[in-house]
Amino acid sequence: MIRLASLLALSLVLAAAPPAGAAPDGQMTWATHISLAPTWFDPAETPGIATPFLVLFALHDGLVKPLPGNPMAPSLAESWSASRDGLAYDFVLRPGVKFHNGEPVTAEDVKFSFERYRGAASKLLRERVSIVEVVDAHRVRFKLKEPWPDFMTYYGNLTTGAGWVVPKKYLEKVGDEGFKKAPIGAGPYRFVSFNPGIELVLEAHEQYWRKVPSVKRLVIKAVPDEATRLAMLKRGEADVIYLLQGELAEEVKRTPSLTLKPTPIVSTHWLVFLDQWDPKSPWADRRVRLAANHAMNRQAVNEALTLGFSRITWSIIPASFDFYWQPPAYAFDPARAKQLLAEAGYPNGFDAGDLWCDAATATMSEALISYLQAVGIRVKLRPLERAAFFKSYQEKKLKNLLYSLSGAFGNAATRLEVFTATGGPYVYGSYPDIDGLFREQAAELDRKRREATLHRIQQLMYEKAMYAPVWELGFIHAHGPRVAESGLGLIPGWSFSAPYEDVRLKGK
Repeated sequence: MIRLASLLALSLVLAAAPPAGAAPDGQMTWATHISLAPTWFDPAETPGIATPFLVLFALHDGLVKPLPGNPMAPSLAESWSASRDGLAYDFVLRPGVKFHNGEPVTAEDVKFSFERYRGAASKLLRERVSIVEVVDAHRVRFKLKEPWPDFMTYYGNLTTGAGWVVPKKYLEKVGDEGFKKAPIGAGPYRFVSFNPGIELVLEAHEQYWRKVPSVKRLVIKAVPDEATRLAMLKRGEADVIYLLQGELAEEVKRTPSLTLKPTPIVSTHWLVFLDQWDPKSPWADRRVRLAANHAMNRQAVNEALTLGFSRITWSIIPASFDFYWQPPAYAFDPARAKQLLAEAGYPNGFDAGDLWCDAATATMSEALISYLQAVGIRVKLRPLERAAFFKSYQEKKLKNLLYSLSGAFGNAATRLEVFTATGGPYVYGSYPDIDGLFREQAAELDRKRREATLHRIQQLMYEKAMYAPVWELGFIHAHGPRVAESGLGLIPGWSFSAPYEDVRLKGK
């Protein structure tokens, strides 16, 4: 067996342990730009986006997960190993770890959690994993049907929630709906209360294996209005606020008691032409899709809304991901956009219907719409609350245009599996050549050949103008004067505060 777990990560964990007798104290409050959904309390339902992990990092724990200094750190599993033939992965559980109700975390819980997982990539995981064996109470073995180089990318990263563990006995007792109402996990914070649309209250789990949390109580408030979030920060009603744009972000910079925290993350944003596979739709014409790409001044929107902190990448895949291919830029060229529309038979433009978006991205979407309308692509903005937006997106209920985003971890293949290849949860249509190449790369063990295949897929996406990429978001957050450690940016590429056991108030 080839030992994969890092000894360095273990030493970092031990070094971070608090002094004996340190007890959690105080309350820290977050004001979020989205409403929290009970479905995000259950790792089994993670939908291929980053947002649920905002909650999961507090309530739950995975066998392996990103931690500061290690993008794939041993967590509930103190170590793991792979067989030489790549057909088996063994995980050794950390001794003495308990769920919030005092029950031990066992191999049975790991097996149960994997088998009930139904979120992003669940079909792919079921196709690839032949069996999960409980070797003993503290050891579990995953047997694959064939070698799969991406197993740990899907299982040990924030690509899916399949490796996050829930208590089997409790869940079988209360059922799925009961679990969402009173979730129990093995994370650094336990559930206290949830007022839908208003706030989630969590309390420190002092027996957490990694370290005793510093802050006693966390309160996460849903505050969709950006100006209200900033006002709360100024009044001391919130300690950390998410998503500031434009003038409000500039206002934080001018306020000595507040700290602006631009956080580079692996969240790409792009427009999806949902109807491009409908021959009756204007979006079926590649020239129309190209016109939309040339119509938008992405950098101007970046400077206005995210103070230039976003990175224009021209791809739905983050530049830091393995197997990323850098596409050529689309020039901002309104004249070229109008010419392409005329060539496609729309010299006076056309009514493009609705542009659907997550309400938190409404300002960004509106800015892009102004450029589309300037060349004759007339669009109506239709924002939805985030959980409803992604539910409708996944259920294929939306039409016309959509502002898509994802901050899930992974590599180029995992992002393509969710958003581009046939069968993906957010895929409204695909192309045979792309699907064929995607199947080919999934079974390829030679890294160079696999990279070439994934690069070719991305080239085809660009040539077909499947999407209108916007940027890799520079997420702008802020915190107030009471905060010693906000948790923002501790895990490279991660969108929100984490790990929660590391956040601290001054004087604590």
